[in-house]
Amino acid sequence: MKWNLRLTAANRGIWKASELQRSLAEHGLVISAGKMSGLWSGQPVSLKLEDLDVICVVLRCEIGDLLIPEPEKVHRPGQEETVQAAVGSATAAPKVIPKRRDGRSLPPE
Repeated sequence: MKWNLRLTAANRGIWKASELQRSLAEHGLVISAGKMSGLWSGQPVSLKLEDLDVICVVLRCEIGDLLIPEPEKVHRPGQEETVQAAVGSATAAPKVIPKRRDGRSLPPE
């Protein structure tokens, strides 16, 4: 999903995160400056459905204005391996080991 808060707010004449933050607070949704910055400038990690309701009321929008589906980003497990096997690459790609952003170790495989 693509998070589209900033454009939706701009379409309603709200150009600053602080403006939206004040309007949300007037409707009972108090958001810290840090969380507001994350909502405004990036993709939220988590968001309560009740909070989405308040955001939609304040911006006079539908949920589809805020969340835009990106079905092309959905892949089935093993789909990429099948494509590579069909192509028949001459050299095997090195195994990629994912790392967590918070520095903690991953569970054993």
